[in-house]
Amino acid sequence: MDCFHAPVMPEEVVASLNCRRGGIYIDGTLGGGGHAAAILERTAPDGFLIGIDQDEEALTAARERLAPFRGRTLLIHGNFARLEALLSDRHPGPVDGVLLDLGVSSHQLDTASRGFSFSRPAPLDMRMDRSRGITAQELLSGASASELERIIREYGEEIMAGRIVRAIVAGRRQAPIATTAELARIIYAAVPPPLRHHRIHPATRTFQALRIAVNDELTRLRQALPQCRDRLRPGGRLSVITFHSLEDRIVKETFRAWERGCICPPGLPVCACGLTPTARPVHRKPVAPDGAEIDRNPRARSARLRTIERTEP
Repeated sequence: MDCFHAPVMPEEVVASLNCRRGGIYIDGTLGGGGHAAAILERTAPDGFLIGIDQDEEALTAARERLAPFRGRTLLIHGNFARLEALLSDRHPGPVDGVLLDLGVSSHQLDTASRGFSFSRPAPLDMRMDRSRGITAQELLSGASASELERIIREYGEEIMAGRIVRAIVAGRRQAPIATTAELARIIYAAVPPPLRHHRIHPATRTFQALRIAVNDELTRLRQALPQCRDRLRPGGRLSVITFHSLEDRIVKETFRAWERGCICPPGLPVCACGLTPTARPVHRKPVAPDGAEIDRNPRARSARLRTIERTEP
């Protein structure tokens, strides 16, 4: 499970959370436990970590990685969008910090059977939690052309969405599109020849869009953020690592709304909503990995770390 062991910006994450001895922290995207191990090391000897992940394979790897910290961890199978439900009985009290590291893990990308990547033929699955939900193949078979075009255009920011969907619909009339290789070939043939040899493969954005749709990632992120903030004690911090503009925009706009508080229209002489700021930014600009880390882990290139601190009493 070594592919789980490359957390993005671990030192920056520990610093952003202001990890301290005896603190209680939540890693809502536990993965293989890389960030969790860094947090537990910094909070020794009595810091406590609650790790949540929807991927059973990740939890198996994390249990092994975090074995030296036994007694200081609580690992839970579930999605961070259900944070309150998952913790209501297990840990009802406030915490000092919450981390969300969004996106797909190296293990998920590199394990062909998961269907996240088109680098090797595999079934079109793409579910992060393989115990529930529809697969990417089922989505491609059942969604209307207009819904597929919306998904690919909105979640993949793909300008060729219309051409790609027409090719997918034509392909599925012949036979179900069952593998990553079949879908990648259809997309490659659908785009104009000048676009086939750019830096990224023509199928990259479509695969991203289908993964986001299958896992309902953006909706769950919107659901999770306020729950994470509400779990923080005053002075506690929420750090979020994003990997593409759609999720980063949600995090940025949500953090700004918490910092602003009032949602009254500009020009209103007196605040009518009664909302006050609930958080302040720790950094005005997102933190990015340095060149050395990108050289070690090219997948970290697009990572952006944003952090807020809860301020309301």
